[in-house]
Amino acid sequence: QLQLVESGGGLVQPGGSLRLSCTGYGFTFDKYNIGWFRQAPGKEREGVSCITSTGANVNFAASVKGRSTISRDNYRKTVSLQIHRLNPEDTAVYYCAADYGSSCSLEEFDGYTYWGQGTQVTVSS
Repeated sequence: QLQLVESGGGLVQPGGSLRLSCTGYGFTFDKYNIGWFRQAPGKEREGVSCITSTGANVNFAASVKGRSTISRDNYRKTVSLQIHRLNPEDTAVYYCAADYGSSCSLEEFDGYTYWGQGTQVTVSS
């Protein structure tokens, strides 16, 4: 069955770090770009980071740039997103999505074909 599964969310103290993972099942994972998105209550969905199918190119939103890394392991069909120096504004449901294209976008949500169910991240003391 085709699906993306996120893991690694939870409660984190301000200033802490987290590592989110996205694992793909049922499709040719290494042909797809993977994006991470988040949505906080009452706010619009926001692109966080993305990585192309080979891992050669990555993008980060300004809100996380400089304190985040993204990587992928195509053998394990997993993409990992690390965010450091977390603050309460990072609280959201985080989703990963797969896009078949030449580059990855943080704005073109409709270009992503497959979406995970999301994992909650709460930054609070």
